[in-house]
Amino acid sequence: MFIPLKDENPTSRFPLITVLFISLNILIFFYQVFSPEGLQYHVLRLGAIPYEITHFRALSIPRIPRLFPPLTLLTAMFLHGGILHLGGNMLYLWIFGNNIEDYLGPWRFILFYLICGLAASFTHIIFNPNSTVPMIGASGAIAGILGAYLVLYPHARVMTLIFLFVFIEIVPVPAAFFLLLWFFLQVMNVGLGGGVAWFAHIGGFLAGVFLVQAFRPPRRRRIWVN
Repeated sequence: MFIPLKDENPTSRFPLITVLFISLNILIFFYQVFSPEGLQYHVLRLGAIPYEITHFRALSIPRIPRLFPPLTLLTAMFLHGGILHLGGNMLYLWIFGNNIEDYLGPWRFILFYLICGLAASFTHIIFNPNSTVPMIGASGAIAGILGAYLVLYPHARVMTLIFLFVFIEIVPVPAAFFLLLWFFLQVMNVGLGGGVAWFAHIGGFLAGVFLVQAFRPPRRRRIWVN
């Protein structure tokens, strides 16, 4: 097991959007948990169900009014099924998201994040078109950030907590190694189930790899005055 703790890659500005995304995810999670309806109600109401997207109709769930299915592709990105699910996603978003926001700028970063999340959802849906299990979580969008980080900062070092049997150590790891290992594990876990949308992780990561340069902000032209 390996857990990223921080990266050695400074930013030039405060990552406002990254902090807002993290705050929004946390607030929504605690609203789910402490609302009278409970967490499961919101998952069933707002989670993205592949069957609904591929068959263009909402499922009938007793006592739970489903949101218009296409909208659930967005709402699902801000739902989480438990504190560990939330904590892991927000840790990755904080460590890697601030640098991508710094590179893209706030508005491009928002659009990039959402598009990667949608790409992740559609990848999961393509491979599970008849699934009636709601898909939730920010993992797909965050996977896009990881893909972008691999392209932009492959040589940055990531301080990583490594558990290997009795070996426990914090080790600086090149971002390229860390992220490619992460992607390899997602691919290897496909088919193992466990309630994890592995294809969403893969689709989001590849979207980030291929889209980040398309979102690159234009360079400012130097102007000479006299």
